[in-house]
Amino acid sequence: MVEERGTSVSKPPHETVAVVVVTYNRADLLVGMLDGLATQTRRPDAVLVVDNASTDHTREVLDARTDLPLRVTHSEENLGGAGGFHLGLRLAHEAGFDRIWLMDDDVVPAPDCLERMLEHDGPCLMAVREDRRGHLVEKSAVVFDLRNPLAIRPKTDSVETRYRTRAAMPAEVPVQVVAFEGFLVHRRVVDAIGLPDPAYFIFYDDVDFAIRARRAGFPIAAVRDAVLVRQLDFDQQHALDTWKGFYMYRNLFVVHLRYGENAAVRLKPLLITLAVVLLSPLRGGKAEASNVIRAMKAARGMRELSPESRPGRAGESGERHFGP
Repeated sequence: MVEERGTSVSKPPHETVAVVVVTYNRADLLVGMLDGLATQTRRPDAVLVVDNASTDHTREVLDARTDLPLRVTHSEENLGGAGGFHLGLRLAHEAGFDRIWLMDDDVVPAPDCLERMLEHDGPCLMAVREDRRGHLVEKSAVVFDLRNPLAIRPKTDSVETRYRTRAAMPAEVPVQVVAFEGFLVHRRVVDAIGLPDPAYFIFYDDVDFAIRARRAGFPIAAVRDAVLVRQLDFDQQHALDTWKGFYMYRNLFVVHLRYGENAAVRLKPLLITLAVVLLSPLRGGKAEASNVIRAMKAARGMRELSPESRPGRAGESGERHFGP
């Protein structure tokens, strides 16, 4: 059993907070996200935006924001969400901020979201998401099972499924994995475990980071009263036969190969691959079968954390390869 060494954080008189936002070709959603940051009752000390080579009017949106302490990085290539958060968190850590709030471009924090989060001392805190109708849609895993080989999906329980409504939640809910949508992390967690792994490109980089944090003894809590409004519906589960499906399968397999707690769990990716191929005529067809076969092959080469993400490398840029 891992000793939880991070259940509280000794706060200085004024903890500095940097927000890291990763965006790609969603300028209109980005406007709402930045509006939400601008109205925070506890203003962030800096907002670091990683623009993943957007081709829409994202640059114009960012240039017009004089109401926020923006620090913008325009990447020359699309680093993916994983590469963007790796870069943004590295820059915020290098700048010396005490806490770093990771944010996607399609969420809007309630005006008191950051203030409510900072009332809690945990090293890893998660804002609780709802949709535009006010329904709880927090999918952070309460149970992420990497021990039972019969758990086809390791996320067997989430905040959303366990509580159904925000009112039914306690003030803090221990969670095992999170999304990089409203995740607030203390810099000493980065000191101990390193940075998000950019090799994921998209999907599961946040899961990987959360598993590493918990295994290093840092608990994670979802904060009931920290409200984050998601502007888009969750629909990635319908994309398994698209280019996104490759990353969803590959990265799920990587998590099992890296963190599976026994040989049977580490064998699951192969069994899933066989099942998907056999069932492909009834569901995703040749496209999904091709995705899962390529994913299985690629995952074998990602059993180890990328060198640039390991502890002590937060100040080093290194050579980066983010694509497939």
